Amino acid sequence: MRGEARADKAVRYAKQGIFAALVIPRPLSPTPISLSLSFSGWFTMTEPSKVIHVRNVGHEISENDLLQLFQPFGVITKLVMLRAKNQALIQMQDIPSAVNALQFYANVQPSIRGRNVYIQFSSHQELTTMDQNTQGRGDEPNRILLVTIHHMLYPITVDVLHQVFSPHGFVEKIVTFQKSAGFQALIQYQSRQSAVVARTALQGRNIYDGCCQLDIQFSNLDELQVNFNNERSRDFTNPNLPTEQKGRSPQPGYGDAGGMYALQASGRGVAFPQMANAAAIAAAFGGGLPPGISGTNDRCTVLVSNLNPDRIDEDKLFNLFSIYGNIVRIKLLRNKPDHALIQMGDGFQAELAVHFLKGAMLFGKRLEVNFSKHPNITQGAETHEYVNSNLNRFNRNAAKNYRYCCSPTKMIHLSTLPQEITEEEIISHLEEHGTITNNKLFEMNGKKQALIMFETEEQATEALVCKHATSLAGSIIRISFSQLQSI
Repeated sequence: MRGEARADKAVRYAKQGIFAALVIPRPLSPTPISLSLSFSGWFTMTEPSKVIHVRNVGHEISENDLLQLFQPFGVITKLVMLRAKNQALIQMQDIPSAVNALQFYANVQPSIRGRNVYIQFSSHQELTTMDQNTQGRGDEPNRILLVTIHHMLYPITVDVLHQVFSPHGFVEKIVTFQKSAGFQALIQYQSRQSAVVARTALQGRNIYDGCCQLDIQFSNLDELQVNFNNERSRDFTNPNLPTEQKGRSPQPGYGDAGGMYALQASGRGVAFPQMANAAAIAAAFGGGLPPGISGTNDRCTVLVSNLNPDRIDEDKLFNLFSIYGNIVRIKLLRNKPDHALIQMGDGFQAELAVHFLKGAMLFGKRLEVNFSKHPNITQGAETHEYVNSNLNRFNRNAAKNYRYCCSPTKMIHLSTLPQEITEEEIISHLEEHGTITNNKLFEMNGKKQALIMFETEEQATEALVCKHATSLAGSIIRISFSQLQSI
């Protein structure tokens, strides 16, 4: 009887439009999230809830991967990683958003990084603070916290972290390091209770408004070893330690781990310097935003018009716009072949793209770049997905990449070149796009790089959009505009 009731309920939901009909979906464009038919578990759904339960979440799947899987369906207010169980809980802003997600994935199998994940409504109608604070890795609370900084637009040092964490107890040691998960830090308190209080108070909060979000979990380490006192590591119980020699790795051996991530819808920062988002971003530019940039725009989607439809495609647009921020997805408008929609990672990156690319020349056309009325681009057959692309430039060293943002120039900078490359090979790779007036091949920090000067900005722009991320002598090269006036 119970099984029949479940089947009746599923059929009733289908008739009400809660689940999609059992039809083969239209083929989608290539995307990092692969899709295939799957109807297993369709009749095991509980009552609709704004909380979605995700199973088979392997260690290689990050919080950001899950956010990208569900963000097309609405605002995500909370995300809890249950690492010990290979599961996750995602709370949407409302039930219709969650229903839309399950409706889409009722007919297609979501797969992240080659692993199938399985979704259903959670028995929770809402994630409580207790859910967020207790359903993590399952480790016992520890006096050492592992902190990951997401969306880091402002440099984070030991002093910054100490000001954030010291109000909750005596901080003995701090070690910072860069791992695959991003910028991380280990914070050692004098007592375990202080660490518990700090994690409860700070998890998911922003150090600055709109950026530098804290993802905190308990570490499994017993004691931190600090060898140097500097901006990357500090032993507050031993101020007499030496400073570290330049170029030495701060604290080798400290790794990252899985954890829990709570996305705060309010976006409030912690009670540290009350710096506005614009000010935090200004610091990434060395103290002030470029003229004409407010830093307060929240529109993420850009409309580009007056394109050359015979020569443009999504990848070329990606190569150009990714200079100013991460790209989520791109859609060429089939009813207007010279128009395209580009969804950037956030409103500030979209503002940079509009500011620096408005009026730029490409393929004989002067680009019109404006904010779109659409808040985002709906994923579909005509969209190209880039959200998981490793070619997005701002996943690492965001502050450094912001400093390099500028309008198109006559000079481009090439990096990630093979060590044995010659000037002749570089010129041969680029000369089809215009007249090269000067060039320089050099080595910096043991890596080959090059500067190429074209006759016009349009020629340099064409070379960048056509040859960025292409193979040259066996290496995938990276191309940016250079702000140098001469070689």
